[in-house]
Amino acid sequence: MLTKKFIKINNIMNPKEKAEELVSKYLRTYPIYDNPTVVISYTNNEAKQCALIAVDEVLSIRYLLKKETWFYKEVKKEIEKL
Repeated sequence: MLTKKFIKINNIMNPKEKAEELVSKYLRTYPIYDNPTVVISYTNNEAKQCALIAVDEVLSIRYLLKKETWFYKEVKKEIEKL
């Protein structure tokens, strides 16, 4: 069976770049809604878990095309490697 390779075209992210982007979004510091002087920040492991949950949500969408399903499964693998 041939292995699929993702080619970066027109600034489209490859799975590794998407994984890094998702995890980095959860590594930011967020103010708590009720008290903006208190902030939440996640550890790297917590950020990875949040990113994996986000990818699982995308994969649960039933109308994804095969190439999108493949892409997000690869993103999930890359997050787990981080």
